[in-house]
Amino acid sequence: MVTATPCNNPAECFGSPPKYLQMRLAVTDTGGIQAGVGFPIKRFCNGYLIIDYFGTLHTVCMSYAAVTTMNLSYLNPYLDSVGAPSFQTGCNFATGGATILPAKASATNPFSYGIQVAQFVRFKARVLELLAKKDKKLQPVLPYEDYFKQGLYTFDVGQNDLDGAFYSKSEDQVVASIPAILTELESGFEGARNFWIHNTGPLGCLPRIIATFGKDPSYLNQVGCVASHNRAATAFNEQLHEICLKFKKNFPEANVTYVDIFKIKSDLITNYAQYGFKQGIAACCGYGGPPINFDSRIACGQTKNLNGTVVTATPCSNPAEYVNWDGNHYTEAANQYVSSQILIGSCTDYFNSSIEGKLSYGNPNLE
Repeated sequence: MVTATPCNNPAECFGSPPKYLQMRLAVTDTGGIQAGVGFPIKRFCNGYLIIDYFGTLHTVCMSYAAVTTMNLSYLNPYLDSVGAPSFQTGCNFATGGATILPAKASATNPFSYGIQVAQFVRFKARVLELLAKKDKKLQPVLPYEDYFKQGLYTFDVGQNDLDGAFYSKSEDQVVASIPAILTELESGFEGARNFWIHNTGPLGCLPRIIATFGKDPSYLNQVGCVASHNRAATAFNEQLHEICLKFKKNFPEANVTYVDIFKIKSDLITNYAQYGFKQGIAACCGYGGPPINFDSRIACGQTKNLNGTVVTATPCSNPAEYVNWDGNHYTEAANQYVSSQILIGSCTDYFNSSIEGKLSYGNPNLE
């Protein structure tokens, strides 16, 4: 969940060069969970993630509605530090499946938000210690000291907490738990100046969620998504937006950029054909065929005996025609589209000294 990068034009980037420091989840994990617990893949996708497009194509430098871009390298994960990878243009603390609330003992991913913040604190302390030694071999791969103050701290959180809660709670109970989740999130905001925050996407439109909670058609909305999960995501986003406003009022010198990922992804899923896709909800890599091509018993790439028949969850022939990759994550083509919309800034609120934008929190066709 943390990131940071230098900017081409400091005058357009909060007055100083932002670097990328990122705290995120599976949607932006570039290898953390693989390094941390030996997960077999680095990226939960058939190619690039949204953060990869920012890393290789852009540094996002916001001055109200201005966006500048430059070439950068990929963000290296903090947990994959063997071999002295370069952290000078950023560090990624994201791990797939991470939650904001502390992980339970039974969780497959122990690197929840608090752990990621602690890793960042350790990372910063170690970097400053090494910089003080003036080791010429290490200086080219370490961020400069002022990067920590000037850095752009990005967050993409919430989905895993809501997702997990629905397996043991009613919709009302899930919504009631949101303030506690966001209180935990706020605890990690101290000490930084520039924040880039993504709200959570339309959880109810994931094939896995539809397969689990949408067996009764009455639970689906007109697009085919599970309505309860999208309502909870909308409630989360409304409260997250209020926290951004409150933080800006408490710290007027801070720059906070809030990106409405729910709106971007909802529009893509609803109007997929308009953007060149042939499938808005169905998984590209899965098993079961239309309408969602997902079976919870078998994951993408696996071969299993189901009801006496050996089957394989294989990828579709052209992933670029699909919005969803594996039932849980988006395809490279979808990530590219989402990143382009983020950079356009049409679904973004800039909480700076003279701007407080207004957002619509969701697509009524998806709620």
